[in-house]
Amino acid sequence: MDGPDEVIHQSTRLKITATLNALPSGEMMEFGRLKAILGATDGNMATHLGALEKAAYIEVAKDYVGKKPRTRVALTREGRRAFERHVAYLKDLIEGG
Repeated sequence: MDGPDEVIHQSTRLKITATLNALPSGEMMEFGRLKAILGATDGNMATHLGALEKAAYIEVAKDYVGKKPRTRVALTREGRRAFERHVAYLKDLIEGG
């Protein structure tokens, strides 16, 4: 890889993709849980999720549980590949490559 993935490289987006990458492929995490794990605000999360969604790295699903709205997020196949490439770049950087 020539350089960092500019979408993932930002620290909050890196944390989001790392957290979602830990889930089995296709599994979704609720917005509130992801926000709590990262210690982020609603607005901050919305901004970063928007950037990741625009890059097609995440999928956002909105539905209802009873009458309560629910937002869930999953890393896409492309998002997993981008995360793996970015981690490989970071490892190479650390190893002096």
